[in-house]
Amino acid sequence: MSAPPPDRPEALRSLLEPSAPSARPRFGWEVIIVLGISLGRSAVYSILSIIDKLTVNTPLNQQTTSINSSVTPDRPWLDLAYQLTYIVFPLVPVALALYLMHLSGDRREIGLDRSRPWFDLSRGALVFAGIGIPGLALYLGARAVGLNTNVSPANLAEHWWTVPVLILLACMNGVVEEVVMLGFLFNRLRRIGWGPVAYLLVSAFIRASYHLYQGFGGFVGNLVMGIVFGLLYLHWRRVTPLVVAHTLLDVAAFVGYAALAPHVDWL
Repeated sequence: MSAPPPDRPEALRSLLEPSAPSARPRFGWEVIIVLGISLGRSAVYSILSIIDKLTVNTPLNQQTTSINSSVTPDRPWLDLAYQLTYIVFPLVPVALALYLMHLSGDRREIGLDRSRPWFDLSRGALVFAGIGIPGLALYLGARAVGLNTNVSPANLAEHWWTVPVLILLACMNGVVEEVVMLGFLFNRLRRIGWGPVAYLLVSAFIRASYHLYQGFGGFVGNLVMGIVFGLLYLHWRRVTPLVVAHTLLDVAAFVGYAALAPHVDWL
């Protein structure tokens, strides 16, 4: 049986207290390593991508950014193998982050468990509903004024496994981004001695940066999303509902785009 959730004042205190000064360099190196092999690396490539897009003659809103694309569409079995590797390997830094937090006794702190399934699912669904429509409106507005590329989020060839793979990709994104950017990063920056406002803003800025490849609309939208998710995480002390919300957002984007794009001209 799962242990009951910790007392709120005691758990909140553990979220805010830094570590002893002698341990802080270790936690700093852990942040650099985990981000360097995961989303921090993605942020660097994303910055280079937007520089590339801004230094060509084609306006930003006339460029297309394609993600979740087939590699070998003429060989479905090999294409499926490629897609599964794209799902599995990004989870390795998550395993590393969880292992490092386990070693320091912080693994249970982030609320990545099945102890409160209805809370996690209901809150995740509410966050999805509250962010999904404004996010779509922001994307369309940014593209209309030339600040964003045309994002094509689902470009797999049509096979029996296309929709399941898109859903798995959405789940992977939700786990990687929320565990690393909220659970792990908040914990380690707090351990180093940073305050909540500092690690909230740093996490949101990194999240926004690795979406810059989409354009400035993607940057602003994910900056706001990062701040909202960070505040909710500090309030709930659980990363699982935010994994649920992120997964639902990406399922709607990937599967919804694949279903609607052939029939509408505004996506």
